[in-house]
Amino acid sequence: MGNIDKLTKRIIAFRDARDWKQFHNPKDLAVSLSIEASEVLEHFQWKSEKEIKEYVKNNKAEIGEELADVFNYLLIMAHDLGIDLVEAEEKKIAKNNAKYPVEKAIGKHTKYNKL
Repeated sequence: MGNIDKLTKRIIAFRDARDWKQFHNPKDLAVSLSIEASEVLEHFQWKSEKEIKEYVKNNKAEIGEELADVFNYLLIMAHDLGIDLVEAEEKKIAKNNAKYPVEKAIGKHTKYNKL
């Protein structure tokens, strides 16, 4: 069993022990995922690159907690929807490799249809 599976089992057991599945419909999980991602953004809002570098040094634990919240909702949502995240990621990487070939995309932030 991989690490993703172990983490998923732990977060689902945590949820189920508290009878929270009743609140975890796809819409509310997606909303929660977005809210937690926004909380990650709050750490960087209004800061210059220099300020961010210093802020990250001093606030890694807090940023990590917000990233973990995003990850938890991602794992729960994938579990409940029956989506294998590792498989989905492998397919997405292959798709992106085709859309953004190195020889066209290297060093560019241009969208694939404009390369």
